[in-house]
Amino acid sequence: MPNDLTRLIAALARSGGASSDFDLNPGLIPKDMPLRAAAVLVGIVPDPSGSRVILTKRASHLKHHPGQIAFPGGKQEASDASLEDTALREAHEEVGLPAARVRLLGRLAPHQTVTGFQMTPILAEVAPFTPAPDAGEVEEVFTVPLSHLLNPASYAIERRQWRGVWRSYYVVPWGPYYIWGATARILRGLAERAAP
Repeated sequence: MPNDLTRLIAALARSGGASSDFDLNPGLIPKDMPLRAAAVLVGIVPDPSGSRVILTKRASHLKHHPGQIAFPGGKQEASDASLEDTALREAHEEVGLPAARVRLLGRLAPHQTVTGFQMTPILAEVAPFTPAPDAGEVEEVFTVPLSHLLNPASYAIERRQWRGVWRSYYVVPWGPYYIWGATARILRGLAERAAP
């Protein structure tokens, strides 16, 4: 097993608290927000030159989060037996990832979004495959070096106005990709758990 995966499996055994889009903005947490279950696949593709993480760029015509960088995933459907099934189904629908190419490793701490989802990241090893993005949802499928995402120095905090209020959030840019918000926060949580 590559060292990257050994490190991540060890990280799963460590305690890691839930995260939220409100972590840097505690005064903005709405009271009694109903949360819908969702899951995303944090897919790690092992490679001798260094493991990589699968991410997507959402289609620019989408009503919600157009053009943003995200993990494959979405809301849990009644037909999904578990959150793992949700993540696998969504990854297959969005990027053409066959479930047979995935080895589930475990769950990361859930993440609450400003849009009312309780999102559970499912960490998995992914064997190489040819992405087939669903043009209705995904503009691009790409990978980022795991070493970049596990380095705390790669992260910064930025802020912008949202609904008339300044909101701070994490970013972890890579090349032309501006990775921010929930995706960056989940990755930062993974980096914290995987720290030596």
